[in-house]
Amino acid sequence: HAASSFSLPPNIISSRRRRRRVNNNNSSSLSNNKNNSIEKTTLKSSIIITPRASSSSDKMTSKQTTIGFLGAGIMAVPMALNLINNGNHNLIVWNRTASACDPLVKAGATLAKTAQEVCEKADVTYVMVSTPEATLEVATLAKDGVSDGKGYVDCSTVDRHTAQKVSEMITSKGGRYLEGPVSGSKAPAENGQLIFLCAGSESLFKEINADDANQLNKMGKASFFLGEEVGAGANMKLIVNSCMGSIMASFAESIALCEDASLSKQDLLDVLALGAINVPMFGMKGPGMIASDKNTKFAPAFPLKHQQKDMRLAVQLADELGREVPVA
Repeated sequence: HAASSFSLPPNIISSRRRRRRVNNNNSSSLSNNKNNSIEKTTLKSSIIITPRASSSSDKMTSKQTTIGFLGAGIMAVPMALNLINNGNHNLIVWNRTASACDPLVKAGATLAKTAQEVCEKADVTYVMVSTPEATLEVATLAKDGVSDGKGYVDCSTVDRHTAQKVSEMITSKGGRYLEGPVSGSKAPAENGQLIFLCAGSESLFKEINADDANQLNKMGKASFFLGEEVGAGANMKLIVNSCMGSIMASFAESIALCEDASLSKQDLLDVLALGAINVPMFGMKGPGMIASDKNTKFAPAFPLKHQQKDMRLAVQLADELGREVPVA
């Protein structure tokens, strides 16, 4: 993605919800002059955001932290590997199917017998599982290991009601809860380029997002704090994935129609790449899509069943808010 230099109006940075955008690869500065203008800053992620604070006075540092990870799927394994390989952490892991943790154990993680054990031994525990049902199940199994001040960060894509239920489980035990669903699939997870969409405990967010915590900044390129109201992260993630799903469905239809019209599908990709409607997903997914046929089998980066789940949850959110979303 080409980096660009641009400025945002102050009302976007200082919203009522006190949204905070924090970049995990580059620090930027905000100018606090009389006009409340914002400095132009060039960032690798092409986002102008507030600087990440140092955690020198916080509870957790990279030298002291034991991190837990619950889940060992397509997203969880590369995220956890980045914590081991780049963060210099002691990692304790658990998954409902224990053998899925083998790559993590091989990399140096300790395999726990239960989810509760992970929370008992870890300063902060990350969770990445596939569905709202799995999220609730894991939280139920883990909650008795949570005690005062411990952190629980759930990165799973769920609806706001599920996030709020998990928050209640964790905070009732004295723990701090942060929802942190991520934008990005397998390759961004492997490359530490995820985008975290966080809400809940602000103190926990600041600790794990600090440069010297070596946590969020080792798994992602940017982190957004969307407020203390749990559910904001879930809502944002569903809106983002709804947009992605709608775009990709239209893209697939266009490729199929191009084929039916006996036009070059490569020409279609080239035309889209040069126009204003181009998006990075076309360049990432397009070459594989046009080279495929009905017999092609893809290794999933993001299983279709999970995308469909996210679309259903996004439509459910729209129904609750009284918003018609016919394209989704």
